[in-house]
Amino acid sequence: MSARVTGVDFVVVATKDIAAAEEFYGGVLGLPVGARYGQMPGVEFETGNLTIAVMEAEAFGMQYAVNPSPIALQVDDTHAARAELEAKGVSFAPQTIDSGVCHMAFFRDPDGNALMLHHRYAPRDR
Repeated sequence: MSARVTGVDFVVVATKDIAAAEEFYGGVLGLPVGARYGQMPGVEFETGNLTIAVMEAEAFGMQYAVNPSPIALQVDDTHAARAELEAKGVSFAPQTIDSGVCHMAFFRDPDGNALMLHHRYAPRDR
């Protein structure tokens, strides 16, 4: 067995209320469900290149904690996606940031976990 990492299968986002989290990630964000964890309170949502596994942390023996560092959700148009989510009641940080290569709009899920809409419009300067 090699210890070489070949990819990332999923990231875990903790919740205290799986029903509210499922409504947010599936209903508000429109992410498709990839898997449910049977009787356990966990649901995987697919983004196209990364699975977000939303779990009631304590039911899985993990300590609940809010993630303060955002998961960047790639969109084609940050401004349009932000407007769509604001119309659904999502609150954003005061302004969308233009870094010179991308637009970023910061928001949180119902548990307070940090997320952002992200669109890179210019190539990285290498």
